[in-house]
Amino acid sequence: MTVRNRPPDSPPTVPLPGSLAEVIAVKAVERPEAPALTFVDADGSSTSQTYAELDRRSAQTANALLAAGVGRGDRVAVLAHNGPVFFELAFAASRIGAALVGLNWRLAAPEIEVILDDADPALVIVDAELAHLTPSTAAHQTVSTADWRSAVATASSADPVTDGRVQAPQPDDVVFILYTSGTTGVPKGAQLTNRNMAHSAWISGSAYGFTAASTNLVAMPLFHVGGMGYGLSAFFHGGHTVLRRDADPAAIVGDIATHGVTHAFFVPAVIQAILVVDGVEEADLASLELLVYGAAPIGDAVLRRAITVLGCRFLQAYGMTETAGTIVTLPPEAHDPDGPRAALLRSCGRPLPWVELRVVDPGSISAGAPVDAPIGQVGEIWTRSAQNTPGYRNRPEATADAITDDGWLRTGDAAYTDADGYLFLFDRFKDMIVSGGENVYPAEVENVLYDHPCIAEVAVIGVPDEKWGETVKAAVVPTAGATVELDDVVELCRSRLAGFKCPTSVDIVDALPRNASGKVLKTELRAPYWTGHDRRIA
Repeated sequence: MTVRNRPPDSPPTVPLPGSLAEVIAVKAVERPEAPALTFVDADGSSTSQTYAELDRRSAQTANALLAAGVGRGDRVAVLAHNGPVFFELAFAASRIGAALVGLNWRLAAPEIEVILDDADPALVIVDAELAHLTPSTAAHQTVSTADWRSAVATASSADPVTDGRVQAPQPDDVVFILYTSGTTGVPKGAQLTNRNMAHSAWISGSAYGFTAASTNLVAMPLFHVGGMGYGLSAFFHGGHTVLRRDADPAAIVGDIATHGVTHAFFVPAVIQAILVVDGVEEADLASLELLVYGAAPIGDAVLRRAITVLGCRFLQAYGMTETAGTIVTLPPEAHDPDGPRAALLRSCGRPLPWVELRVVDPGSISAGAPVDAPIGQVGEIWTRSAQNTPGYRNRPEATADAITDDGWLRTGDAAYTDADGYLFLFDRFKDMIVSGGENVYPAEVENVLYDHPCIAEVAVIGVPDEKWGETVKAAVVPTAGATVELDDVVELCRSRLAGFKCPTSVDIVDALPRNASGKVLKTELRAPYWTGHDRRIA
């Protein structure tokens, strides 16, 4: 089924900016004294900038970049915890035609070295406490964030575009290079342009409902599209962004009251952590209007408690680095666990009005003549919109594999649609289990197990089996104080699934391994079981 530009539920009313730099420049004129960015450090201290101050700071940052030898088409990399430097550099890089590369500080030094070799930045800005992660022999110009702040503070605030020193930013300039999570291999640098990111204005307006009166809490890491992509939302509408250095659950609860937060985005694991903060039931959360969640499934019990405790509307978002963020949403009105359409909570929603989406029969792909899968049949998600990356840096073959000649992006995600165009996400195709010739999609099993009252989190993987090739294993995080028994798990699954889909073993674990975006690292879960065995896919 192909869903093509359905009529918008809420037509976008905000014009798309030509560049990220334009966003701040315009708001600095329209709302110069309005609060733009408040940064909350790990110790609770905070600093704030108005739109006029942030615009001036981005101009100074642009001039500091030029002085450091960063020019049009170059890249500047940042290895740092969340801080104002990310947004300042994003707006400044856009202004001079450069691209920002966020480095994941959770990676090991050799992994970061691989990314730096690929990105080849003209400048690397590094937090002092993370300096050990950068190669000691690197040829790249490196500066600490403290020294960088000093350089910016003394730089001119003259606009290098206005005075003719640089060309005005263009919609197709690459403004971000965000390296994919790398759950299945070496990270690839997805290039995102001003045009790609401009659609955040429509996403944040028509889907999230941002206005100039909104206050957006940003706590996800800014080296990831779930942090930076969503983190730009309030700026497009002249709203206030509250940026946290980290996603501390107790501090987040306090921030909502202190700053009058109206919007936030969290992965389900963070939502779950917030719900067990001491005193959360009595906390002042009245300002919170909308909580956006995504990147991983949310259990029914967690969602029900979150709706009760947080008292706000919920919206599920589906997207990826290569789509500059959200392309599919499940709106608040679909979040009714006891309503007649409660089954929609298993869906991630419908595509945004300007996004085309199709689910393609995998057999037709291998035959070289892709056709849409019938309603209800699992296939691969393909999407086409102006949000799609133009391609991966230095990876022409990977780009050709991912993007068809007529502009469809192959996501690698398995899903099906219902008759109303709602998308039901299963898995990455590479996580599919083949047991005795039968395909098992882990998400289908996980959706059943999330209904078990003693299971807080679960991940299903395939492990070697002499008879069937692979068999199903569940890694389970129990709810506090609960015990999970294999017989109970199997009985629940057998009541709702075919026998070959049911787990034959259960591992009880304290936590599931996740990457920075909150996705479970199933490659890591599988690895111990496949040592000495050949698996058909990574």
